[in-house]
Amino acid sequence: MVELKTLNLKVGSGIQGDINADPISPRQVLIVRYEDILNFSIKPGELRENIVVTGIEFNNFIPGSLLTFESGVAIRLTFHCEPCKRIAHLVESLKSIQGKRGILGVVIKSGKIQVGSTFQVQANKFPALSENPYQRFLNFIIKIPSGKVVTYKQIIKGMGVDNSYLRAIPIYLKKTSVVDYPLHRILDSKGHLINYVTQQKNKLIKEGVILSETNLLTNSNTNFVNIKDYLWEDDTIYLE
Repeated sequence: MVELKTLNLKVGSGIQGDINADPISPRQVLIVRYEDILNFSIKPGELRENIVVTGIEFNNFIPGSLLTFESGVAIRLTFHCEPCKRIAHLVESLKSIQGKRGILGVVIKSGKIQVGSTFQVQANKFPALSENPYQRFLNFIIKIPSGKVVTYKQIIKGMGVDNSYLRAIPIYLKKTSVVDYPLHRILDSKGHLINYVTQQKNKLIKEGVILSETNLLTNSNTNFVNIKDYLWEDDTIYLE
């Protein structure tokens, strides 16, 4: 986390220098409402949040709201940050802080904010992202365009979850329709084809993706895609 009195926020990235700055992540910024942590006697910063705001009505501080700061910075709130064991010592139970641990967001207009900055809030300005990780998986992969690919690691970023969810990706793939979703555009984290899609090689070739027989990085003879040539990264996916 960046612990500065002034934050430089970049559209399509997040907070400059922050570990969560990523164009495809829906959790570039974590914002906490001061009134919520006050009830738990939690000090600003203890929840590992980036920004603490005050004066927002609880009913307006919701996923889908737009925060616009006096400097022009605009942040779209995406979904609630899930309580985790990292903050368990701060509350009697994680269940007690459910829905009040802060809301994640993405930067849609660049600029700087600092302590004391004023802002406006517009509720329901955007669709809220689902609180269900599997639904966010579907919402992300449906956007992959023809001729492009993503890896498991990118899907994790696009879902806004931590690396422990890598184990869940095969489960998600197995229960997702290959007719309704472009599963053939998904590769493992090293660029290899996956085992959950029939005719994946042919489908990619039809879309103009060139496959190689030997992966120099792994010395394997399995079909793989040179990720840097076809990787999909779109920093505009949260602007609408």
